[in-house]
Amino acid sequence: MEKSVPITILVADDDADDRMLIDEAFEESLLQNPVDFVEDGEQLLAYLRREGKYAEHKGRAYPGVILLDLNMPRMDGRTALAKIKEDPDLCRIPVVILTTSKAEEDIIRTYGLGVSSFITKPVTFEGLIDVVKAIGHYWVEIVALPPECVNRAA
Repeated sequence: MEKSVPITILVADDDADDRMLIDEAFEESLLQNPVDFVEDGEQLLAYLRREGKYAEHKGRAYPGVILLDLNMPRMDGRTALAKIKEDPDLCRIPVVILTTSKAEEDIIRTYGLGVSSFITKPVTFEGLIDVVKAIGHYWVEIVALPPECVNRAA
């Protein structure tokens, strides 16, 4: 399915080193999609709602997928996920948990909240590249996304 505008991938992660590594992994994977970063759940919701410094995003499609860390300050990923999934304008955006957690409780809870996938962050950079390639292949090339994630808003 051809898309006139490549989907944006939004990464929510408070760790600057992890954001840098994820950004480098996207570059290494040769994925051409734009990748935006926010540092916590509050910034994530402001980005999605086009509030504050993200008001300039009004009229742009929502991200095609959100990569969400669970353990962040101000508002953690669990709370942000719940708010996204209860918002009728945001609930169809796919959210992939990308976290260091392997806790069964986190897996069960986030799937219960409507997460699309749960991935534990790999311990090596090569592993991260493999994960990013798989995410890109699946969410960019294979999956049909809801219109609000691929079309410019009216």
